[in-house]
Amino acid sequence: MNWGKVFYIFFTLMSVTTSVAFLFENSGIALFTAGSINLISSILKLGVRNLFSAELFAGSLVADLHLFPAFFIYHFSDKVENFGIITGLVVGAIIANVYTLIISIVESAKLKEEF
Repeated sequence: MNWGKVFYIFFTLMSVTTSVAFLFENSGIALFTAGSINLISSILKLGVRNLFSAELFAGSLVADLHLFPAFFIYHFSDKVENFGIITGLVVGAIIANVYTLIISIVESAKLKEEF
């Protein structure tokens, strides 16, 4: 078992689920947690040397660049007025993380074919 892959997929899944939790709860804590967990996932993907490592890292960076502005907009502006953009950014991060998970599944299937 590749423990590095286990850890970055774990953190990507945690980021997706916490981002979805924000959509239901609208809590700044959930948004901060999702961004922090996704940042850890991005850092873990730096050392990955797999077939689709560039795609995995790019997807994680896209999610980071959605979650961090969403967090700053949530805390430093009018939440009611900007709630649409905050929600849109979080949904974008969810899509980027789902893309990363799909790439991971494709990569795992491709590696299984080689054995």
